[in-house]
Amino acid sequence: MIEASAPAAATPMDDGIVAAAEACLASVGRAREAIHGVIFGQETVVDLALVTVLAGGHGLLVGLPGLAKTKLVETLGTVLGLDARRVQFTPDLMPSDILGTEILDEDQDRHRSFRFVRGPIFTQLLMADEINRASPRTQSALLQAMQERFVSVAGERHDLPRPFHVLATQNPIEQEGTYPLPEAQLDRFLLEIDVGYPDRAAERRILLETTGAEEHRAQPVMDTESLLSAQRLVRRLPVGEAVVEAILDLVRAARPAGGDAAIADKLLWGPGPRASQALMLAVRARALIEGRVAPSVDDVAALAEPVLKHRMALTFAARADGETIPGLIGRLVGRL
Repeated sequence: MIEASAPAAATPMDDGIVAAAEACLASVGRAREAIHGVIFGQETVVDLALVTVLAGGHGLLVGLPGLAKTKLVETLGTVLGLDARRVQFTPDLMPSDILGTEILDEDQDRHRSFRFVRGPIFTQLLMADEINRASPRTQSALLQAMQERFVSVAGERHDLPRPFHVLATQNPIEQEGTYPLPEAQLDRFLLEIDVGYPDRAAERRILLETTGAEEHRAQPVMDTESLLSAQRLVRRLPVGEAVVEAILDLVRAARPAGGDAAIADKLLWGPGPRASQALMLAVRARALIEGRVAPSVDDVAALAEPVLKHRMALTFAARADGETIPGLIGRLVGRL
């Protein structure tokens, strides 16, 4: 769950925030340019992934194979100066394969003791590739660590690095032999990011720049400390009353009980307060990567779908009538 430590309403920007913002805006802008220089034709996806990290959350990338999801995570890790690892999820993957396990050691004096061997989750940026391929037991172990930010093995607590982010992927078409994430676990992801096909111009650039003798590689732009400073700044940015009201109006309207009367009967369930928290942080992060020190209602509209889509579900009757979650969200956004 996202920690609710940020103020809910706008406050005047003091000199400290102004100075921090000026120092941060340039480095975040350079990081954004560096990522766009390696990942072609996925500008929105790159920006949403960057919003996820700056807001301190986790992201779910949904797209077909070959659309640069792995390349995106690798590039994010390099540009932001993070230690990045990748785990390919399979049905036989066990929780200990991700979290780590204890092994029995014996020294030269034949004294035996247990030693904890850390798993790949002990990294700053983890790509959980095809997360729905793993069993529910393994999924829940990862998602619990995502929320708690520590791992418990044999009664001992092992804190995860800071920052710690998970970008998980799913293939929206291939569902044979998969274990769909339960709704309560989907809610742990700040954003659901749809990864689509690039346009013709972008695909032409991909052909020309990635099949030659040399391939452009990303270079570090930020480091761990500067990223943590940017994440702290995101929580300190002022939010105007109009933006706060837009967030509340949007999230509350998307619920079957007490929501917008035009769509209430089409929903099985809707977003809870965690969605409001996610949207509040995400709009601040989006403003920062676009060179602004305060979010607007336009940021709320732009982030409504990736924040809300995985936190809502349609009734059977609504699906039979051809309704879609993005369509309903679009109607709500049009009323902001």
